[in-house]
Amino acid sequence: MDSLHQAGKVAPGAGARKGCPLSDLRDKLRRVGLRPTRQRVSLGWLLFGKGDRHITAEMLFDEALRARVPVSLATVYNTLHQFTDAGLLRQLAVDGSKAYFDTNPTEHHHFFVEGDEALIDLPTEGVTVGDLPEPPEGYEIARVDVVVRLRRKDD
Repeated sequence: MDSLHQAGKVAPGAGARKGCPLSDLRDKLRRVGLRPTRQRVSLGWLLFGKGDRHITAEMLFDEALRARVPVSLATVYNTLHQFTDAGLLRQLAVDGSKAYFDTNPTEHHHFFVEGDEALIDLPTEGVTVGDLPEPPEGYEIARVDVVVRLRRKDD
């Protein structure tokens, strides 16, 4: 095996792989305390198999239908919330009617493209959040989400 493979710098699918991606997903679910049911594994495969992205429950449900994964919309919602509670996803409330789920759960901020209803990761350089209010007694700030709304310029 060459040094790029050993260093893990070769993209998945390029050359020899270690283990089965589905077994990796099952292990990932077990590590966070979730039983790897058929539906969780199927939805996890759809979610995490395409790299970092932002998705709604409805979008994932449509992907599941196209992939012939037998799940209800309620199961999709439940699974997304279970994955979020376990730290595998990050939920973002962008507007009152729709929640997005980010497959990159690390701390970062977003652009929201109005009209396209799309989220884009915002580079963290240059984003400073300061002068936060003091939380009420008995509370602490869990995180701060910055969402910068974009719209296309009129030409």
